[in-house]
Amino acid sequence: MHPNPAFRQETQAKNLAFVRDRGFGILSVSTSQAPLCSHIPFLLSETGDQAELHLVRSNPICRIKQDEIPATLVVSGPHSYISPDWYNITDQVPTWNYVAVHLTGTLSPLPETSLPDVLERLSDNFEEQLLPKPVWKQSKLDPDALERMMRMIRPYRFTVQDVQGTWKLAQNKSDEARLAAADQVAQHDIGVETEALAALMQSIQRKVTP
Repeated sequence: MHPNPAFRQETQAKNLAFVRDRGFGILSVSTSQAPLCSHIPFLLSETGDQAELHLVRSNPICRIKQDEIPATLVVSGPHSYISPDWYNITDQVPTWNYVAVHLTGTLSPLPETSLPDVLERLSDNFEEQLLPKPVWKQSKLDPDALERMMRMIRPYRFTVQDVQGTWKLAQNKSDEARLAAADQVAQHDIGVETEALAALMQSIQRKVTP
């Protein structure tokens, strides 16, 4: 996470709401060699203290024989390159603006019997965002096909112990410089969701000291 406190002022509630809305991130687990990373969908609880997910059994993370595995879940948002020329002020350098939240905690395997419910809650979460399309259900699958697929995956719970968010939106620049850069971000497409990032940069409300 970026160490500048100017970029880390958002509340835990806002960081968790961002994570819950995204529902997709990178699960990272340390090993004696390189970290193991998996791109996964997940369902964060309303309280934000745990997430449900599943992994394919061939995933190396599934081979770790621990009841509680230290892990980090990284969730990224809009991001874009920022040219120093966009600020219209001197002595600036190139940078990258972005939104990201890291959840640190432990990963624990769940009982195999919980898998159907975990999968259904996860798919329902996304299917309900597609209304009025009828919600897809596991019952649409042939029972034998469903059983074969269930044997290939394992359910897990990620227990959240710490939440760290970075919203790097040029808060350390003047309003004029930040808004000028935001206008350019919206006009170019270097990054992901650049229009959304520009809107966030434009929405910053500076705190006025009495």
